[in-house]
Amino acid sequence: MRLLLINPPIYDFTAYDYWLKPYGLLRVAGQLRGQAHLCLFDFLDRLHPGMPAGLKSDGWGRGAFPAEKLPKPPALSPIRRHYRRFGLPRRLLEDYLCSQPPFDAVLVQTTMTYWYPGVGEVIEAVRAISPHSAVVLGGVYATLCPVHARTLGADLVVEGQNLEPLWTLLGVRGNPSELPYWEGYEWLETGVVKLTEGCPFRCTYCSVPQVYPRFSGDVERALAEMDVLHRRGVRRLAFYDDALLFREKELLLPLLEEVLRRGYGFALHTPNALNARFITPRVAALMVRVGFRSFYLGFESSAYAWQKKTGGKVYSSELVDAVAALEAAGAERGALTAYLIAGHPRGEGQEMEASMHFAHSLGIQVMLSEFSPIPGTPDGEACREWVDLDEPLWHNKTAFAEHFLGRAEVERLKSLCHHLNRSLK
Repeated sequence: MRLLLINPPIYDFTAYDYWLKPYGLLRVAGQLRGQAHLCLFDFLDRLHPGMPAGLKSDGWGRGAFPAEKLPKPPALSPIRRHYRRFGLPRRLLEDYLCSQPPFDAVLVQTTMTYWYPGVGEVIEAVRAISPHSAVVLGGVYATLCPVHARTLGADLVVEGQNLEPLWTLLGVRGNPSELPYWEGYEWLETGVVKLTEGCPFRCTYCSVPQVYPRFSGDVERALAEMDVLHRRGVRRLAFYDDALLFREKELLLPLLEEVLRRGYGFALHTPNALNARFITPRVAALMVRVGFRSFYLGFESSAYAWQKKTGGKVYSSELVDAVAALEAAGAERGALTAYLIAGHPRGEGQEMEASMHFAHSLGIQVMLSEFSPIPGTPDGEACREWVDLDEPLWHNKTAFAEHFLGRAEVERLKSLCHHLNRSLK
């Protein structure tokens, strides 16, 4: 059996490679290792030979994608920003499909619900050139918006973590002990790993409980994945965990101690928000010693009442303690960043500017994370008052923040953020 894995292009107002890899797709494909001939086409692989020359990365391996301006979809016409397609040109996938023997099935994933136009482009290309291939769509979009996902023309939409429908379609059963299909990349400098899945917290704006209903962790599996990536010569590793520091005594600390013993030498990054509550001096010291280079801290607001009503994940005093612990451990101040939500529908008590100044007073960077209204979450459902939540394009963080706050206010907050961050240098 021949299977093609496709990570689609991004359709959005902005996109940047913060260590993006289709980890879920690679994990599913890995389960079929030895049972099928696997191929990968990743539109967002910036090391692909089809990428334009001169595409640069920063010292942490991040960088821009090639982009082309597109007409805005009608739903987003009120948004006064340029809409773009990010990633490899479509013709490269079409050429690839024409050059290959027919595929029995094509597995497609996407992450953000509002990136679905890229999925539509992929399905259209596959139908035109390889019409007999079964198309399977999975991932976060398929899980959160299954009804909408079925309108794109896939033969199967896989919701959540239940892969039984996929095994039935393919006529084989995947082996869950197999590791992700990293060999699909010819060149690989950055890898991804997850020590845990799910999150024990129930923040009112977060979709993680819908995608991963239970929290779990597996130290031995994470080490096995890291070992594979080390042997591939990977230099940087991003943790995709949503609660990396939870139950740290049985999960993160044993993992890091073994990583230190093995001497992998990865530069480690945390693009998902770390919970400052669990950054103790011991945790901070080991993270810095092992090689963590970036620490993104979920903060959202310095207002106690707002923190409490949105889930109570972290409070201001805990951020203060976490920053102190990281600095005492030797973390560079420029590597510490606090995420704050902009455009939250219940933002009246968030004290946005005061929260930005509070984080800045600790000597750390501030990053605005524009609110994305996710269906099924309490805060997302509240947004039906302002937007059509059944149209996933309105989950777009840039679009919703501008629609809800107004472009002038969004630009003012971004300008303040930029000013505060520059003052730290």
